[in-house]
Amino acid sequence: MAKVLCRALTLLIISVLLIAGCSATESYIVGIDKDYPPFSYIDANGAIVGFDVESIQWIAEQKGFEVEIVPIAWDDIIPALLKKEIDMIYSGMSITPTRAKQITFSVPYWDLDQGVVVKKESGITMEEFGSGDLIIGVNSNTTAAEYLEADYFGTEMYKKLVQSGKIEFYSTFPESMFALEQGVVDAVMFDNTSIESYIWNKPALIMLGIIPTGEEYGVAMRNDDIELHEIMNRGLAELMFSDKWGELMNKYIIIGENV
Repeated sequence: MAKVLCRALTLLIISVLLIAGCSATESYIVGIDKDYPPFSYIDANGAIVGFDVESIQWIAEQKGFEVEIVPIAWDDIIPALLKKEIDMIYSGMSITPTRAKQITFSVPYWDLDQGVVVKKESGITMEEFGSGDLIIGVNSNTTAAEYLEADYFGTEMYKKLVQSGKIEFYSTFPESMFALEQGVVDAVMFDNTSIESYIWNKPALIMLGIIPTGEEYGVAMRNDDIELHEIMNRGLAELMFSDKWGELMNKYIIIGENV
C-alpha cells in the first residue's frame, strides 16, 4: 500500500509540474544591433529603444509572451541565432538568398534601398562615387557591402578598391558616419532609412543619392522553429494594420529636408 501511495503521489507531483509548465508564459531572447538607429539602439539614458524594439515588445504583449532584448555585434548575430544563444533577430535585417540558406525570415515588414551620404560642401557627385576614386565607408557583413561587390563595382574592381584602401570597413553604422564627419572617408553607403534618420539634424551632411536595391527587412529565426514563425507572421500582420504602426512611424522614422 505504501508503494502505491508513493507512486500516486509521484504522479500527482509530475502532473502538477506539467500543468505549471504548460501554463508558464513563453519567453524569447531577441538579438539586436545596438548601433542601428532608428530601428534598434541605446539612447542617451542607456535604454534599448527603436522602431524594431518597440515593435517586438508590442507583438509580445499582444501574443502573450515575454521578450529579453540582447545587443549583439552584427558580425556575430546570425551565429548567435544558430547556436541558440538567441531566438530571433529583430533588427533591420535584409532578406537575402544567402542568409535564407541558413535561417528563416518572417514576412517582410519594411522596404528599403541603399543610400549614399556625403558632406554637403564636398561637391561630390554620384558619377564620382562610382568612379572608384573616392574613399567609401561601408559596414562589413551588410547588404551595402554585398551590393558594392556584386552589382555596383563588380568583384574584380571591388577587391582592388579594398586592397588599395578605397573601401574602408566599419563594425557599426555610427562608426562609419563618424569617419565621414571627420573626413576619413569621402562617402558612406548604407540603408537609406538609417541615413535619413542620422542626418536629420546634421546640415553638414546630405543624401547624395539613393540606389534602388529593392530590399526588405524581415525577422530572422531558426529554420525548425515553426511555431515561432507562425506567431511572428501573425504578430507582424496585426502590428502593420494597427494604430501602433503609425505611432512608431511618427516616433522613429524621420525624413529631413537635407535628405
